[in-house]
Amino acid sequence: MTKKIELPKSYAPKDYEDALYRQWEKSGFFNPDKLPGRRPDSYCIVMPPPNVTGVLHIGHAVMLAIEDLLIRFERLRGKKTLWLPGTDHAAIATQNKVEKLLWEKEKKTRHALGREKFLARVKNFAQESHDTIVTQVKKMGSSCDWSREAYTLDAPRVQAVAEAFRRLHEMGLIYRGQRVVNWCPHCQSTLSDDEVAYRPAKEKLYWIKYGPFVLATARPETKLGDTAVAVHPQDQRYKKYVGRRFKIPGVLGEFEVVVVADGVVDREFGSGMIKVTPAHDFTDFEIAARHGVPMRQVIGEDGRMMANTGKYAGLTTAEARAAIVRDMEKMGLIEKIEEYEHNLSVCYRCGTTIEPLPKLQWFIAVNKPFTFRQSARSPIKDIGDGEKITLKELMSHVVKTGQIQIIPDRFVKTYFHWIDNLRDWNISRQIWFGHRIPVWHHDTCQMLGIMDTMHQPDTWMRDAYVILDKPLDEYADDEIVYCGKCKNGYTIKKIKEGHFTQDPDTLDTWFSSGLWTFSTLGWPAEMADFKNYHPTAVLETGYDILFFWVARMILMSLALIGEIPFKTVYLHGLVRDEQGRKMSKSLGNVIDPLAVAAKYGTDAVRLSLVLGTTPGNDTRLSEEKIAGFRNFTNKLWNIGRFVLSQTSISKFQIPNSKTLPDRWILSRLSEVTERVTRHLENYEFSAAGEILRDFTWGDFADWYLEISKVQKQSSPALAKNTDLILRHTLAVLLKLWHPFMPYVTEVLWRELQGKEGGLLLVASWPAPGAREARAEQAMKNWQETVAAIRNLRAEYKVPPEREVEAEIVSAPAGLSEELAWLEKLSRSKISAVKKAEKKGQAAALAGSMEIYVDLAGAVDRGRESARLQKERESLESYLAALEAKLKNNDFLKRAPSAVVEKEKEKAAAARDKLARIRRELTSLGADG
Repeated sequence: MTKKIELPKSYAPKDYEDALYRQWEKSGFFNPDKLPGRRPDSYCIVMPPPNVTGVLHIGHAVMLAIEDLLIRFERLRGKKTLWLPGTDHAAIATQNKVEKLLWEKEKKTRHALGREKFLARVKNFAQESHDTIVTQVKKMGSSCDWSREAYTLDAPRVQAVAEAFRRLHEMGLIYRGQRVVNWCPHCQSTLSDDEVAYRPAKEKLYWIKYGPFVLATARPETKLGDTAVAVHPQDQRYKKYVGRRFKIPGVLGEFEVVVVADGVVDREFGSGMIKVTPAHDFTDFEIAARHGVPMRQVIGEDGRMMANTGKYAGLTTAEARAAIVRDMEKMGLIEKIEEYEHNLSVCYRCGTTIEPLPKLQWFIAVNKPFTFRQSARSPIKDIGDGEKITLKELMSHVVKTGQIQIIPDRFVKTYFHWIDNLRDWNISRQIWFGHRIPVWHHDTCQMLGIMDTMHQPDTWMRDAYVILDKPLDEYADDEIVYCGKCKNGYTIKKIKEGHFTQDPDTLDTWFSSGLWTFSTLGWPAEMADFKNYHPTAVLETGYDILFFWVARMILMSLALIGEIPFKTVYLHGLVRDEQGRKMSKSLGNVIDPLAVAAKYGTDAVRLSLVLGTTPGNDTRLSEEKIAGFRNFTNKLWNIGRFVLSQTSISKFQIPNSKTLPDRWILSRLSEVTERVTRHLENYEFSAAGEILRDFTWGDFADWYLEISKVQKQSSPALAKNTDLILRHTLAVLLKLWHPFMPYVTEVLWRELQGKEGGLLLVASWPAPGAREARAEQAMKNWQETVAAIRNLRAEYKVPPEREVEAEIVSAPAGLSEELAWLEKLSRSKISAVKKAEKKGQAAALAGSMEIYVDLAGAVDRGRESARLQKERESLESYLAALEAKLKNNDFLKRAPSAVVEKEKEKAAAARDKLARIRRELTSLGADG
């Protein structure tokens, strides 16, 4: 027989957590290849890789808590679970961080340091940050397979990125072109449309005289780059001007524009005519391309006016705007100036105003039909192999047909809106840190293009390169590559000798992140992991990167491997402070997940981030909330402590139901098991946790544990069976709670099962047993009886230690069998009667039963009557004042309806309370 176990009175997380994590790691069970038993079904989550720019924040903690919950749940269900961890090099963010540190400490720029030395600094910074992040991820209890850890800039990912670039280029989806892009003058790099943030701004709208026209613009400084004006084709006001050229007076003299008709023009904005500056506006660039209008650039990469702007050269755009407006006013070219509110485009990293500039960049074409190749293992439904289709159409199709489910589904509409407005993806960045574009430009063809006056150099040089799908030093010197322009073959040795120059740009960080679900599983090689785990089960991440990352992964997976990257997208919300404000250092409201984990325990932090939350909605977090879940963790500990200290069995046996409470608790446990399983399957984590918490604290702790104390005193046989039920229920609860709070459940499991019991980490998820509806209903009736007696005791301020006599009228059969625990839990002496025998008893109803409690000797009738009479008088005065107010027509006319309703609710509550006080006075024999 096992001995009873005594645990400390309170759970101290710091005494167990680090040692437990080491034990889990040592077991090898984080690795799916080492899991025990036959596991035919695979389940995989790739961790959204934290940026190597610092430390984990509370948003990362949400992701870790939810994903670890899913992995532990599926591992317990017998699946071959892989949670693949990794980190992201976060190109612009990391480079900016190191540049800032370099300037603060050494007053040097990256250019002063040089590319190689600077990148060495970035690499060291990234490694230090990586090591910190890995330690923090482990501290959160994350059961991921560290043997498969990936980094978006490690050697396997470098190969995958180069291969992806080559394949997409061969498919005709990657091209190089001169287009207007989002340019950050501070970061000195392009940004994708998704990396542009927006800030509300109040600026001026200038109505300018434009030759024979008047039009409105927010940027008069770009007038220096105007080459056309555009009107709507159906706007009758301007139809006669379309196709004509006009000389327009300007601050630098006259310039010529042509009038074009284009459907993109909004006839309701301003005068219905817009000036067209192709070099500095996305819409204008597209208008110019459609109508063959030339482009004139007047703003440089530094955000200042270029040399071709005369006296304005060198001014910032803001300075130039002010100067040009002054000059236009002197010339009488300003008709009026209005206030104008709009969203200003800014860099998502540094907040600098974005300048649309024309640049030769690399793009992925999203509107160009290409030949789609199906996956043989996991084909896309309703799309034929070899079918011509665009990336935009593919990305829409897999969500429309339910092949990818987005939770919550309201984000489906947001997803489609983004897809519908998607432009070609600018994938090149003018920074040093990141995946270097795997293109080597042929110097001879480049020079010929510049010298050849028969070609536009831009067009000629566009194909004058080779693409290498692996690092240069991995090629043999005699391998041959072919220039895309002259078609001649050249040895790798020629490239190494300097006849080719590598493209200086790097790839958008989302390019490598977009390959994450399959590059981490061994692609481009057909490795076992790729075959076993792709498509992955679920992508869990914040809704704020739905477009940054989630859509990019869908695009890359469909284009390169003909599969969806994941079956489900679960989007969690942002974590805000208790007032609903965004957490920030400036507000001083940031909650460090590791600090509160050290203070309250990791399990408490995890529960606080899961319970009370819903997908896609922001949640409020405070230390008080975490402390509350620390209290619940300690409650579970004390439940386990009670069971372990009060029970002893020689070996585990399936318990029998010998009493009504036995049948009830096992039936309720089955229901809870079934409901929790269903909620977790449906990604309803909070609902599952709340059901578990109510059962654990309510049914099990408040009821069955107390009843067990009575049953164990009845007979040895009943005591032994009660022990079995206590241990069985605790074992099932530990399994159900383990995905939510792994540490405390593993400690209690070890004590419950002994050394031979193995780790809870790889136990079996419980299957729901039989339900007993009659037992549940019968138990509910008796619980209402106990609650009624307890309420009467509370109402009449009966001291806790004082036992009262209670009579039950219309008691159902079976009272005698339940009498012992009913009396114990209600602190009363209960008898069944046909009608109440004594006068002056307090009365209550419990279902069809009438319950009467004799208060004689239990309370000081005189003192309690005096207290109640005083309370009644006060309440009568309060109610009279409320009723007078509600009869006042002046109040009813002037007060808002919500205020009137509130006063009515107060009056109704006062009447109910007054009626109860009068009943209590009558029960005490006083005048009610």
